[in-house]
Amino acid sequence: MNANLKLVILDRDGTINRTGDEFVKSPQAWEPLPGALEAISRLNHAGFHVVLATNESGLGRGLFDMAAFNEVHSHLIKKLAAVGGRIDAFFYCPHTAEEACTCRKPLPGLFLQIAERYGVDLTDVPCIGNSLSDMQVAAMSACVPHLVLSGRHPEWLDQALPSGFPATTQVHRDLAACVDHLLGPDPARSSL
Repeated sequence: MNANLKLVILDRDGTINRTGDEFVKSPQAWEPLPGALEAISRLNHAGFHVVLATNESGLGRGLFDMAAFNEVHSHLIKKLAAVGGRIDAFFYCPHTAEEACTCRKPLPGLFLQIAERYGVDLTDVPCIGNSLSDMQVAAMSACVPHLVLSGRHPEWLDQALPSGFPATTQVHRDLAACVDHLLGPDPARSSL
């Protein structure tokens, strides 16, 4: 086991980039959320390896192919590099819910793959996402669940989460606020 590795697991849609009723099928449809790319860069510069774990049932449904999927991630990588950041690995589930796989969140298959690839125990690894399934898989994998609201349900910042969310879920306005929490106070900011 690699006990010294600092790791963060991120969801993609609604955490890093805007999401809507449609799947993100092309680089043109991929739009980062304000401050998200810079937040990932800050994690990298603080020594964290950042990996992505995402359900991509659009692949299984034939709504887009692997070439389009890879183009979206190439676009993300370029935009992130422009602000000094990186994603170290991409883990995805291409299956639909009907396929009953073990890698579709909230099941832990992707997280088991991450643990195996990096040779780590995921206990206390921050897992950041914007959905119930992200929080459930985090808790099931002994990660620390961090829910980012990214403009949705702002009232959840000040009240109890709906039933089904793990009791250990920490709630943040967005990815930038979550990274502020994880990294602690910035001495440069506090001196202003």
